[in-house]
Amino acid sequence: MTPEALRDCVVRALEDRKGIDILPLDVRRMTSIADYMVIVSGTSSRHVKALVDAVVEAAVAATGRKRIGIEGQQSAEWVLVDLGDVIVHVMQAEPRRFYDLERLWSEAPSTAAAVATGAEAGA
Repeated sequence: MTPEALRDCVVRALEDRKGIDILPLDVRRMTSIADYMVIVSGTSSRHVKALVDAVVEAAVAATGRKRIGIEGQQSAEWVLVDLGDVIVHVMQAEPRRFYDLERLWSEAPSTAAAVATGAEAGA
């Protein structure tokens, strides 16, 4: 599975579970840790957990990979899901505002349009 297909799979899973302000970012030119980051908000710890479960379920189904790194599930304020080529940050609103990952990665182009249309932007 290509990194772009995995990113799209993650975004669809987040959309299906009503993730808020889904922001897929292309970080290939900025870091070697991943090709894409996806930032999304949940409305509560329960919603964050549901979003994480949806991402993990979709990624395992799409890739067959069972080993996925997950950090932060206890508090469910900010959960990081490491899928290798795609890193997903599932956050409640307050931690998302406080840590402001969008500003930190502001030079990374958003791939939201590419995901919506099925075309790869900037490739």
